[in-house]
Amino acid sequence: MYVSGNSYEEIYANFRWQVPERFNMGVVCCDDHAGKDPDKTALVRWQEDGPGISHSYGELRRHSNRLANGLRSLGIRQGDRVGIILPQSFETVISHIAIYKLGAIAVPLARLFGSNAIAFRLNNAGVSVVLTNNEGVDKLSEIREVVPDLNHIVTVDEPEEDKFVGWNALLEGQLDTFDPVDTEPDTPALIIFTSGTTGPPKGALHGHRVLAGHIPGVQVHHEFMPQPGDVGWTPADWAWAGGLLNILMPCLFFGVPVVFGGLERFDPERAFQIMADAGVANAFIPPTALRLLTTVDAPAERYDLKLRTIGSGGESLGADTYEWAKRELGVVINEFYGQTECNLVLSAFNEVGVSRAGAIGKPVPGHRVAVIDQNGQECPVGTRGEVAIRRPDPVMFLEYWRDAQATKDKFIGDWMRTGDQCVMDEEGYFSFVGRDDDIINYAGYRVGPGEIEDCLISHPSVKLAVAIGKPDKLRSQIIKAFVVLQDGEVETPELLEEIRKHVKGRMSANIYPREIEAVSEIPLTTTGKVIRRVFRERARKEAQQD
Repeated sequence: MYVSGNSYEEIYANFRWQVPERFNMGVVCCDDHAGKDPDKTALVRWQEDGPGISHSYGELRRHSNRLANGLRSLGIRQGDRVGIILPQSFETVISHIAIYKLGAIAVPLARLFGSNAIAFRLNNAGVSVVLTNNEGVDKLSEIREVVPDLNHIVTVDEPEEDKFVGWNALLEGQLDTFDPVDTEPDTPALIIFTSGTTGPPKGALHGHRVLAGHIPGVQVHHEFMPQPGDVGWTPADWAWAGGLLNILMPCLFFGVPVVFGGLERFDPERAFQIMADAGVANAFIPPTALRLLTTVDAPAERYDLKLRTIGSGGESLGADTYEWAKRELGVVINEFYGQTECNLVLSAFNEVGVSRAGAIGKPVPGHRVAVIDQNGQECPVGTRGEVAIRRPDPVMFLEYWRDAQATKDKFIGDWMRTGDQCVMDEEGYFSFVGRDDDIINYAGYRVGPGEIEDCLISHPSVKLAVAIGKPDKLRSQIIKAFVVLQDGEVETPELLEEIRKHVKGRMSANIYPREIEAVSEIPLTTTGKVIRRVFRERARKEAQQD
Protein backbone atom coordinates (compact mmCIF):
# COMPACT_ATOMS: atom_id res chain seq x y z
CA MET A 1 0.00 0.00 0.00
CA TYR A 2 3.03 2.26 -0.45
CA VAL A 3 3.53 4.49 -3.49
CA SER A 4 6.71 4.31 -5.58
CA GLY A 5 7.77 5.27 -9.06
CA ASN A 6 9.10 8.14 -11.14
CA SER A 7 5.94 9.45 -12.75
CA TYR A 8 2.30 9.80 -11.78
CA GLU A 9 1.24 7.43 -14.55
CA GLU A 10 3.71 4.76 -13.41
CA ILE A 11 2.78 5.14 -9.73
CA TYR A 12 -0.97 4.98 -10.40
CA ALA A 13 -0.73 2.02 -12.79
CA ASN A 14 1.54 -0.09 -10.55
CA PHE A 15 -0.11 0.57 -7.19
CA ARG A 16 -1.73 -2.42 -5.46
CA TRP A 17 -3.51 -2.55 -2.12
CA GLN A 18 -1.87 -4.94 0.35
CA VAL A 19 -3.94 -4.59 3.52
CA PRO A 20 -3.11 -7.47 5.93
CA GLU A 21 -5.87 -9.92 6.84
CA ARG A 22 -5.41 -8.94 10.49
CA PHE A 23 -5.05 -5.21 11.05
CA ASN A 24 -5.37 -3.03 14.15
CA MET A 25 -4.69 0.70 14.11
CA GLY A 26 -3.49 0.76 17.71
CA VAL A 27 -0.97 -1.99 17.07
CA VAL A 28 0.52 -0.60 13.85
CA CYS A 29 0.71 2.95 15.25
CA CYS A 30 2.24 1.96 18.58
CA ASP A 31 3.13 -1.61 19.50
CA ASP A 32 4.89 -2.46 16.24
CA HIS A 33 7.29 0.47 16.70
CA ALA A 34 7.68 -0.05 20.45
CA GLY A 35 8.65 -3.65 19.84
CA LYS A 36 11.49 -2.60 17.54
CA ASP A 37 12.68 0.64 19.16
CA PRO A 38 10.84 1.63 22.35
CA ASP A 39 12.90 4.82 22.70
CA LYS A 40 11.96 6.14 19.25
CA THR A 41 10.23 9.54 19.46
CA ALA A 42 6.54 9.45 18.61
CA LEU A 43 5.28 12.82 19.89
CA VAL A 44 6.82 16.19 20.73
CA ARG A 45 4.96 18.69 22.86
CA TRP A 46 5.98 22.23 21.88
CA GLN A 47 6.76 24.63 24.74
CA GLU A 48 7.12 28.36 24.41
CA ASP A 49 9.64 28.71 27.22
CA GLY A 50 11.94 25.79 26.53
CA PRO A 51 12.71 22.71 24.47
CA GLY A 52 9.90 20.42 23.48
CA ILE A 53 8.93 17.41 25.60
CA SER A 54 9.35 14.12 23.73
CA HIS A 55 7.25 11.00 24.20
CA SER A 56 8.50 7.65 22.95
CA TYR A 57 6.65 4.72 21.42
CA GLY A 58 7.53 2.78 24.56
CA GLU A 59 5.64 5.34 26.63
CA LEU A 60 2.67 5.13 24.29
CA ARG A 61 2.58 1.35 24.63
CA ARG A 62 2.80 1.33 28.44
CA HIS A 63 0.21 4.06 28.98
CA SER A 64 -2.20 2.82 26.32
CA ASN A 65 -2.04 -0.70 27.79
CA ARG A 66 -2.86 0.64 31.23
CA LEU A 67 -5.74 2.68 29.84
CA ALA A 68 -7.03 -0.32 27.87
CA ASN A 69 -7.05 -2.35 31.08
CA GLY A 70 -8.72 0.54 32.90
CA LEU A 71 -11.46 0.86 30.28
CA ARG A 72 -12.02 -2.87 30.43
CA SER A 73 -12.51 -2.53 34.19
CA LEU A 74 -15.29 0.00 33.42
CA GLY A 75 -17.02 -2.62 31.31
CA ILE A 76 -15.83 -1.59 27.83
CA ARG A 77 -15.74 -4.51 25.40
CA GLN A 78 -15.28 -4.95 21.67
CA GLY A 79 -17.75 -2.84 19.69
CA ASP A 80 -18.57 -0.47 22.58
CA ARG A 81 -18.29 3.24 21.81
CA VAL A 82 -15.92 5.49 23.75
CA GLY A 83 -16.05 9.27 23.31
CA ILE A 84 -12.96 11.49 23.28
CA ILE A 85 -13.31 15.21 24.00
CA LEU A 86 -9.74 16.41 24.42
CA PRO A 87 -7.33 18.90 22.84
CA GLN A 88 -4.20 17.82 21.00
CA SER A 89 -2.35 16.03 23.82
CA PHE A 90 -0.47 12.93 24.91
CA GLU A 91 -3.67 11.66 26.54
CA THR A 92 -5.61 12.00 23.28
CA VAL A 93 -3.15 9.75 21.47
CA ILE A 94 -3.20 7.26 24.34
CA SER A 95 -6.99 7.22 24.22
CA HIS A 96 -7.15 6.37 20.52
CA ILE A 97 -4.53 3.63 20.75
CA ALA A 98 -6.11 2.03 23.82
CA ILE A 99 -9.60 2.03 22.28
CA TYR A 100 -8.36 0.43 19.05
CA LYS A 101 -6.39 -2.24 20.90
CA LEU A 102 -9.53 -3.01 22.91
CA GLY A 103 -11.51 -3.52 19.72
CA ALA A 104 -13.85 -0.75 20.86
CA ILE A 105 -14.98 2.16 18.68
CA ALA A 106 -13.52 5.65 19.17
CA VAL A 107 -15.88 8.63 18.83
CA PRO A 108 -13.75 11.81 18.76
CA LEU A 109 -15.68 15.03 19.38
CA ALA A 110 -14.43 18.58 19.05
CA ARG A 111 -13.92 20.56 22.25
CA LEU A 112 -15.64 23.55 20.65
CA PHE A 113 -18.96 21.73 20.49
CA GLY A 114 -21.66 23.05 22.79
CA SER A 115 -23.53 20.74 25.15
CA ASN A 116 -26.47 20.19 22.77
CA ALA A 117 -24.16 19.23 19.89
CA ILE A 118 -22.32 16.82 22.18
CA ALA A 119 -25.55 15.28 23.44
CA PHE A 120 -26.78 14.66 19.90
CA ARG A 121 -23.60 12.83 18.93
CA LEU A 122 -23.29 10.83 22.14
CA ASN A 123 -26.88 9.64 21.87
CA ASN A 124 -26.59 8.90 18.17
CA ALA A 125 -23.48 6.77 18.70
CA GLY A 126 -24.61 5.22 21.99
CA VAL A 127 -21.43 6.25 23.80
CA SER A 128 -21.01 4.66 27.24
CA VAL A 129 -17.70 6.22 28.39
CA VAL A 130 -16.22 9.64 27.61
CA LEU A 131 -12.56 10.57 28.08
CA THR A 132 -12.25 14.32 28.59
CA ASN A 133 -10.94 17.11 30.84
CA ASN A 134 -12.71 19.39 33.30
CA GLU A 135 -13.80 21.69 30.46
CA GLY A 136 -15.61 18.73 28.95
CA VAL A 137 -16.92 17.68 32.33
CA ASP A 138 -18.71 21.01 32.67
CA LYS A 139 -20.52 20.50 29.36
CA LEU A 140 -21.30 16.85 30.05
CA SER A 141 -22.71 17.72 33.47
CA GLU A 142 -25.39 19.81 31.74
CA ILE A 143 -26.59 16.95 29.56
CA ARG A 144 -25.90 13.77 31.48
CA GLU A 145 -29.55 13.22 32.29
CA VAL A 146 -30.46 13.24 28.58
CA VAL A 147 -27.67 10.84 27.57
CA PRO A 148 -28.89 7.59 29.15
CA ASP A 149 -26.14 5.35 27.74
CA LEU A 150 -23.35 7.42 29.28
CA ASN A 151 -22.13 5.40 32.28
CA HIS A 152 -18.74 6.94 33.04
CA ILE A 153 -16.98 10.27 32.50
CA VAL A 154 -13.19 10.08 32.88
CA THR A 155 -11.29 13.35 33.26
CA VAL A 156 -7.54 13.82 32.76
CA ASP A 157 -7.77 16.57 35.38
CA GLU A 158 -8.43 15.88 39.03
CA PRO A 159 -12.20 15.39 39.30
CA GLU A 160 -14.00 17.79 41.61
CA GLU A 161 -16.78 15.32 42.40
CA ASP A 162 -16.93 11.60 43.11
CA LYS A 163 -19.36 11.00 40.25
CA PHE A 164 -16.48 11.49 37.78
CA VAL A 165 -13.52 9.14 37.31
CA GLY A 166 -10.00 10.53 37.49
CA TRP A 167 -7.59 9.49 34.72
CA ASN A 168 -4.76 8.81 37.18
CA ALA A 169 -7.04 6.86 39.48
CA LEU A 170 -8.25 4.75 36.57
CA LEU A 171 -4.73 3.91 35.43
CA GLU A 172 -3.30 3.40 38.91
CA GLY A 173 -2.52 -0.23 39.55
CA GLN A 174 -3.35 -1.31 36.00
CA LEU A 175 -0.95 -3.65 34.22
CA ASP A 176 1.18 -2.09 31.50
CA THR A 177 0.77 -5.21 29.38
CA PHE A 178 -2.27 -5.92 27.23
CA ASP A 179 -3.13 -8.41 24.52
CA PRO A 180 -4.79 -6.45 21.70
CA VAL A 181 -8.04 -7.79 20.33
CA ASP A 182 -7.50 -9.63 17.04
CA THR A 183 -9.21 -7.34 14.54
CA GLU A 184 -9.74 -7.50 10.79
CA PRO A 185 -9.59 -4.55 8.37
CA ASP A 186 -13.40 -4.26 8.37
CA THR A 187 -13.75 -4.48 12.16
CA PRO A 188 -15.44 -1.20 13.28
CA ALA A 189 -12.95 1.16 14.89
CA LEU A 190 -13.99 4.78 14.51
CA ILE A 191 -17.07 6.98 14.18
CA ILE A 192 -16.40 10.45 12.83
CA PHE A 193 -19.36 12.75 12.47
CA THR A 194 -19.78 14.75 9.29
CA SER A 195 -19.29 18.50 9.58
CA GLY A 196 -22.94 19.47 9.43
CA THR A 197 -22.36 22.27 6.91
CA THR A 198 -25.61 21.50 5.08
CA GLY A 199 -27.73 19.49 7.55
CA PRO A 200 -27.67 17.34 10.70
CA PRO A 201 -24.34 15.54 11.16
CA LYS A 202 -24.19 11.80 10.51
CA GLY A 203 -21.81 9.33 12.12
CA ALA A 204 -19.53 7.78 9.49
CA LEU A 205 -18.42 4.36 10.77
CA HIS A 206 -14.96 3.28 9.65
CA GLY A 207 -13.11 0.01 9.98
CA HIS A 208 -9.46 -0.35 10.99
CA ARG A 209 -8.62 -0.36 7.27
CA VAL A 210 -9.36 3.38 7.10
CA LEU A 211 -5.77 4.03 8.17
CA ALA A 212 -4.37 1.76 5.46
CA GLY A 213 -6.63 3.55 3.00
CA HIS A 214 -5.04 6.90 3.89
CA ILE A 215 -1.43 5.80 3.41
CA PRO A 216 -1.07 6.38 -0.36
CA GLY A 217 -2.79 9.77 -0.15
CA VAL A 218 -0.52 10.92 2.68
CA GLN A 219 2.53 9.71 0.78
CA VAL A 220 1.36 11.63 -2.27
CA HIS A 221 0.74 15.04 -0.73
CA HIS A 222 3.73 14.68 1.60
CA GLU A 223 5.84 13.50 -1.31
CA PHE A 224 7.03 10.01 -0.46
CA MET A 225 6.80 10.29 3.33
CA PRO A 226 8.64 9.07 5.34
CA GLN A 227 11.89 10.83 4.47
CA PRO A 228 14.84 11.58 6.79
CA GLY A 229 14.04 14.58 8.97
CA ASP A 230 10.28 14.39 8.50
CA VAL A 231 8.29 15.92 11.37
CA GLY A 232 4.49 16.27 11.16
CA TRP A 233 2.20 19.01 12.48
CA THR A 234 -1.28 20.40 11.98
CA PRO A 235 -3.32 23.15 13.64
CA ALA A 236 -6.44 21.09 12.90
CA ASP A 237 -8.31 19.44 15.76
CA TRP A 238 -7.43 15.75 16.04
CA ALA A 239 -11.16 15.12 16.47
CA TRP A 240 -11.57 15.89 12.76
CA ALA A 241 -10.79 13.32 10.06
CA GLY A 242 -8.23 15.77 8.68
CA GLY A 243 -6.25 16.18 11.89
CA LEU A 244 -6.57 12.54 12.93
CA LEU A 245 -6.15 10.69 9.64
CA ASN A 246 -4.17 13.12 7.48
CA ILE A 247 -1.39 13.66 10.01
CA LEU A 248 -1.58 12.05 13.45
CA MET A 249 -2.26 8.39 12.72
CA PRO A 250 -0.28 8.14 9.45
CA CYS A 251 2.76 9.79 11.05
CA LEU A 252 2.61 7.37 13.98
CA PHE A 253 2.28 4.54 11.45
CA PHE A 254 5.34 5.75 9.52
CA GLY A 255 7.39 6.47 12.67
CA VAL A 256 7.41 10.22 11.95
CA PRO A 257 7.30 12.43 15.10
CA VAL A 258 4.17 14.55 15.53
CA VAL A 259 4.34 18.02 17.12
CA PHE A 260 1.45 19.30 19.23
CA GLY A 261 0.57 22.01 21.73
CA GLY A 262 0.78 25.79 22.01
CA LEU A 263 -2.10 26.70 19.70
CA GLU A 264 -5.34 26.72 21.66
CA ARG A 265 -6.69 29.31 19.24
CA PHE A 266 -5.21 29.74 15.78
CA ASP A 267 -2.75 32.59 15.60
CA PRO A 268 -0.64 32.89 12.43
CA GLU A 269 2.46 34.29 14.15
CA ARG A 270 2.35 31.55 16.79
CA ALA A 271 1.84 28.92 14.09
CA PHE A 272 5.00 30.00 12.30
CA GLN A 273 6.87 30.03 15.62
CA ILE A 274 5.83 26.46 16.41
CA MET A 275 6.82 25.22 12.96
CA ALA A 276 10.21 26.92 13.22
CA ASP A 277 11.00 25.83 16.79
CA ALA A 278 9.95 22.20 16.26
CA GLY A 279 11.55 21.82 12.83
CA VAL A 280 8.25 20.89 11.21
CA ALA A 281 8.85 19.43 7.76
CA ASN A 282 5.34 18.21 6.91
CA ALA A 283 2.28 20.31 7.68
CA PHE A 284 -1.39 19.79 7.04
CA ILE A 285 -2.92 23.27 7.08
CA PRO A 286 -6.57 23.83 6.06
CA PRO A 287 -7.20 26.62 3.51
CA THR A 288 -8.76 29.03 6.03
CA ALA A 289 -5.67 28.77 8.26
CA LEU A 290 -3.40 29.22 5.23
CA ARG A 291 -5.24 32.40 4.30
CA LEU A 292 -4.61 33.70 7.80
CA LEU A 293 -0.92 32.81 7.44
CA THR A 294 -0.75 35.05 4.37
CA THR A 295 -1.29 38.05 6.68
CA VAL A 296 2.19 37.55 8.18
CA ASP A 297 4.87 39.67 6.52
CA ALA A 298 8.02 37.95 5.20
CA PRO A 299 7.60 34.71 7.18
CA ALA A 300 10.60 32.97 5.58
CA GLU A 301 12.87 35.85 6.64
CA ARG A 302 11.55 36.06 10.19
CA TYR A 303 11.29 32.34 10.99
CA ASP A 304 13.78 29.52 10.50
CA LEU A 305 11.37 27.24 8.67
CA LYS A 306 12.26 23.73 7.52
CA LEU A 307 9.07 22.95 5.65
CA ARG A 308 9.39 20.23 3.02
CA THR A 309 5.69 19.70 2.26
CA ILE A 310 2.35 21.36 2.93
CA GLY A 311 -0.91 19.54 2.32
CA SER A 312 -4.23 21.35 2.39
CA GLY A 313 -7.83 20.23 2.06
CA GLY A 314 -11.32 20.53 3.49
CA GLU A 315 -12.41 23.39 1.22
CA SER A 316 -11.18 25.05 -1.94
CA LEU A 317 -7.63 26.43 -1.62
CA GLY A 318 -7.65 29.05 -4.35
CA ALA A 319 -4.92 30.16 -6.74
CA ASP A 320 -3.80 33.20 -4.75
CA THR A 321 -2.95 31.19 -1.62
CA TYR A 322 -1.20 28.58 -3.77
CA GLU A 323 0.97 31.27 -5.38
CA TRP A 324 1.65 32.95 -2.02
CA ALA A 325 3.15 29.73 -0.61
CA LYS A 326 5.41 29.32 -3.64
CA ARG A 327 6.54 32.91 -3.42
CA GLU A 328 6.85 33.39 0.35
CA LEU A 329 7.64 29.90 1.65
CA GLY A 330 9.27 28.24 -1.34
CA VAL A 331 6.83 25.34 -0.97
CA VAL A 332 4.22 24.14 -3.44
CA ILE A 333 1.01 23.33 -1.56
CA ASN A 334 -0.36 19.93 -2.47
CA GLU A 335 -4.11 20.41 -2.35
CA PHE A 336 -6.17 17.28 -1.79
CA TYR A 337 -9.81 16.28 -1.56
CA GLY A 338 -11.96 13.84 0.32
CA GLN A 339 -14.91 13.54 2.64
CA THR A 340 -15.41 12.19 6.13
CA GLU A 341 -16.95 9.13 4.49
CA CYS A 342 -14.11 8.60 2.00
CA ASN A 343 -11.12 10.82 2.56
CA LEU A 344 -8.00 11.65 0.55
CA VAL A 345 -8.93 10.32 -2.88
CA LEU A 346 -7.75 13.25 -5.03
CA SER A 347 -4.47 15.08 -4.57
CA ALA A 348 -1.76 17.17 -6.13
CA PHE A 349 1.70 15.53 -6.16
CA ASN A 350 4.26 18.20 -6.99
CA GLU A 351 7.21 15.83 -6.71
CA VAL A 352 6.12 14.10 -9.92
CA GLY A 353 4.71 17.16 -11.66
CA VAL A 354 1.04 16.91 -10.65
CA SER A 355 0.36 20.46 -9.53
CA ARG A 356 -1.74 23.30 -10.89
CA ALA A 357 -3.05 26.47 -9.27
CA GLY A 358 -6.82 26.30 -8.85
CA ALA A 359 -7.03 22.51 -9.33
CA ILE A 360 -7.28 19.81 -6.67
CA GLY A 361 -5.09 17.31 -8.48
CA LYS A 362 -5.63 13.81 -9.81
CA PRO A 363 -6.88 10.51 -8.32
CA VAL A 364 -4.64 9.14 -5.60
CA PRO A 365 -3.17 5.72 -6.47
CA GLY A 366 -5.53 2.96 -5.40
CA HIS A 367 -8.71 5.03 -5.80
CA ARG A 368 -11.12 5.13 -8.73
CA VAL A 369 -12.57 8.64 -8.87
CA ALA A 370 -14.80 10.10 -11.58
CA VAL A 371 -17.20 12.93 -12.37
CA ILE A 372 -20.70 11.47 -12.84
CA ASP A 373 -24.11 12.75 -13.88
CA GLN A 374 -27.38 12.30 -12.01
CA ASN A 375 -27.82 8.85 -13.54
CA GLY A 376 -24.47 7.58 -12.32
CA GLN A 377 -22.82 7.76 -15.73
CA GLU A 378 -19.35 9.23 -16.16
CA CYS A 379 -19.42 12.72 -17.63
CA PRO A 380 -17.43 13.69 -20.71
CA VAL A 381 -14.17 15.54 -20.13
CA GLY A 382 -14.77 19.20 -19.36
CA THR A 383 -18.37 18.66 -18.22
CA ARG A 384 -19.45 19.62 -14.73
CA GLY A 385 -20.78 16.80 -12.59
CA GLU A 386 -20.63 15.19 -9.16
CA VAL A 387 -17.43 13.72 -7.75
CA ALA A 388 -17.86 10.01 -7.04
CA ILE A 389 -15.63 7.21 -5.73
CA ARG A 390 -15.95 3.60 -6.85
CA ARG A 391 -16.40 0.88 -4.26
CA PRO A 392 -14.84 -1.23 -2.85
CA ASP A 393 -12.21 1.13 -1.46
CA PRO A 394 -10.23 0.69 1.80
CA VAL A 395 -10.64 4.32 2.82
CA MET A 396 -14.43 4.26 2.36
CA PHE A 397 -16.75 4.19 5.35
CA LEU A 398 -18.61 1.05 6.34
CA GLU A 399 -21.95 2.79 6.86
CA TYR A 400 -23.69 5.69 8.53
CA TRP A 401 -24.19 4.63 12.12
CA ARG A 402 -27.75 3.44 12.68
CA ASP A 403 -28.94 4.96 9.38
CA ALA A 404 -29.35 2.34 6.68
CA GLN A 405 -31.42 4.61 4.43
CA ALA A 406 -28.84 7.42 4.46
CA THR A 407 -26.15 4.83 3.70
CA LYS A 408 -28.13 3.53 0.74
CA ASP A 409 -28.81 7.05 -0.53
CA LYS A 410 -25.08 7.82 -0.50
CA PHE A 411 -24.57 5.46 -3.45
CA ILE A 412 -25.74 5.17 -7.01
CA GLY A 413 -24.72 1.72 -8.17
CA ASP A 414 -21.13 1.25 -7.05
CA TRP A 415 -20.38 4.98 -7.03
CA MET A 416 -20.27 6.76 -3.66
CA ARG A 417 -21.75 10.18 -4.25
CA THR A 418 -20.14 13.20 -2.62
CA GLY A 419 -22.54 16.05 -3.39
CA ASP A 420 -19.53 18.05 -4.62
CA GLN A 421 -19.39 19.52 -8.08
CA CYS A 422 -16.19 19.21 -10.12
CA VAL A 423 -14.89 19.33 -13.68
CA MET A 424 -12.17 17.00 -14.98
CA ASP A 425 -10.01 18.25 -17.83
CA GLU A 426 -8.23 16.34 -20.59
CA GLU A 427 -5.10 15.87 -18.46
CA GLY A 428 -7.07 14.30 -15.61
CA TYR A 429 -7.02 17.29 -13.25
CA PHE A 430 -10.12 17.82 -11.09
CA SER A 431 -11.23 21.40 -10.43
CA PHE A 432 -13.64 21.99 -7.56
CA VAL A 433 -16.78 24.01 -8.30
CA GLY A 434 -18.74 23.67 -5.05
CA ARG A 435 -21.26 21.57 -3.20
CA ASP A 436 -24.62 21.00 -4.85
CA ASP A 437 -26.09 23.09 -2.04
CA ASP A 438 -23.53 25.88 -2.58
CA ILE A 439 -23.95 26.37 -6.32
CA ILE A 440 -25.34 29.83 -7.11
CA ASN A 441 -27.92 29.96 -9.91
CA TYR A 442 -27.47 33.45 -11.31
CA ALA A 443 -29.76 34.18 -14.26
CA GLY A 444 -29.24 30.69 -15.65
CA TYR A 445 -25.51 30.60 -14.90
CA ARG A 446 -24.43 28.05 -12.30
CA VAL A 447 -21.59 29.61 -10.32
CA GLY A 448 -19.42 27.97 -7.67
CA PRO A 449 -18.52 30.13 -4.64
CA GLY A 450 -14.87 29.09 -4.36
CA GLU A 451 -13.45 31.24 -7.14
CA ILE A 452 -15.45 34.27 -6.00
CA GLU A 453 -14.25 33.87 -2.40
CA ASP A 454 -10.66 33.46 -3.56
CA CYS A 455 -10.95 36.70 -5.51
CA LEU A 456 -12.52 38.52 -2.56
CA ILE A 457 -9.70 37.43 -0.25
CA SER A 458 -7.12 38.67 -2.75
CA HIS A 459 -8.24 42.22 -1.94
CA PRO A 460 -5.81 43.59 0.68
CA SER A 461 -8.65 44.77 2.95
CA VAL A 462 -10.38 41.37 3.19
CA LYS A 463 -9.37 38.70 5.70
CA LEU A 464 -12.11 36.08 5.15
CA ALA A 465 -15.09 35.85 2.82
CA VAL A 466 -18.09 33.72 1.94
CA ALA A 467 -20.25 33.94 -1.17
CA ILE A 468 -23.80 32.61 -1.39
CA GLY A 469 -26.82 32.89 -3.64
CA LYS A 470 -29.50 35.30 -2.42
CA PRO A 471 -33.01 34.72 -3.82
CA ASP A 472 -33.91 37.27 -6.48
CA LYS A 473 -37.20 37.55 -8.38
CA LEU A 474 -35.56 38.66 -11.62
CA ARG A 475 -32.39 36.56 -11.76
CA SER A 476 -33.37 33.54 -9.61
CA GLN A 477 -30.39 34.38 -7.40
CA ILE A 478 -27.81 37.10 -7.09
CA ILE A 479 -24.35 36.71 -5.64
CA LYS A 480 -24.01 38.13 -2.15
CA ALA A 481 -20.72 38.21 -0.26
CA PHE A 482 -20.06 38.49 3.45
CA VAL A 483 -16.54 39.65 4.33
CA VAL A 484 -14.44 40.00 7.45
CA LEU A 485 -12.19 43.01 7.03
CA GLN A 486 -8.53 43.06 7.99
CA ASP A 487 -7.69 44.40 11.45
CA GLY A 488 -7.71 48.19 11.39
CA GLU A 489 -9.90 48.47 8.32
CA VAL A 490 -13.05 50.56 8.71
CA GLU A 491 -16.21 49.64 6.82
CA THR A 492 -17.35 52.36 4.47
CA PRO A 493 -19.60 52.30 1.40
CA GLU A 494 -16.58 53.32 -0.65
CA LEU A 495 -14.50 50.37 0.56
CA LEU A 496 -17.26 47.85 -0.11
CA GLU A 497 -17.73 49.28 -3.60
CA GLU A 498 -13.98 49.04 -4.17
CA ILE A 499 -14.06 45.36 -3.17
CA ARG A 500 -17.03 44.73 -5.47
CA LYS A 501 -15.22 46.33 -8.42
CA HIS A 502 -12.08 44.38 -7.56
CA VAL A 503 -13.99 41.12 -8.05
CA LYS A 504 -15.83 42.37 -11.13
CA GLY A 505 -12.58 43.39 -12.74
CA ARG A 506 -10.88 40.07 -12.06
CA MET A 507 -13.81 37.71 -12.66
CA SER A 508 -16.24 38.92 -15.33
CA ALA A 509 -18.85 41.55 -16.01
CA ASN A 510 -21.63 39.42 -14.54
CA ILE A 511 -19.92 37.05 -12.08
CA TYR A 512 -19.38 39.31 -9.09
CA PRO A 513 -21.20 40.09 -5.83
CA ARG A 514 -24.12 42.42 -6.35
CA GLU A 515 -24.17 42.90 -2.59
CA ILE A 516 -21.32 42.90 -0.07
CA GLU A 517 -21.80 43.04 3.67
CA ALA A 518 -19.06 43.33 6.28
CA VAL A 519 -19.44 41.04 9.31
CA SER A 520 -17.40 40.64 12.47
CA GLU A 521 -16.89 36.91 12.00
CA ILE A 522 -17.67 34.01 9.69
CA PRO A 523 -18.82 30.95 11.65
CA LEU A 524 -16.84 27.82 10.88
CA THR A 525 -17.30 24.17 11.68
CA THR A 526 -14.65 22.59 13.89
CA THR A 527 -13.03 21.38 10.66
CA GLY A 528 -12.55 24.95 9.45
CA LYS A 529 -15.32 24.93 6.85
CA VAL A 530 -17.72 27.83 6.47
CA ILE A 531 -21.22 27.04 7.74
CA ARG A 532 -22.89 28.35 4.62
CA ARG A 533 -26.42 27.53 5.66
CA VAL A 534 -26.21 30.36 8.24
CA PHE A 535 -25.64 32.87 5.46
CA ARG A 536 -28.11 31.27 3.06
CA GLU A 537 -30.85 31.52 5.70
CA ARG A 538 -29.88 35.11 6.47
CA ALA A 539 -30.03 36.02 2.78
CA ARG A 540 -33.38 34.24 2.37
CA LYS A 541 -34.91 36.30 5.17
CA GLU A 542 -33.47 39.49 3.68
CA ALA A 543 -35.00 38.63 0.30
CA GLN A 544 -38.41 38.12 1.89
CA GLN A 545 -38.22 41.60 3.42
CA ASP A 546 -37.03 43.31 0.22
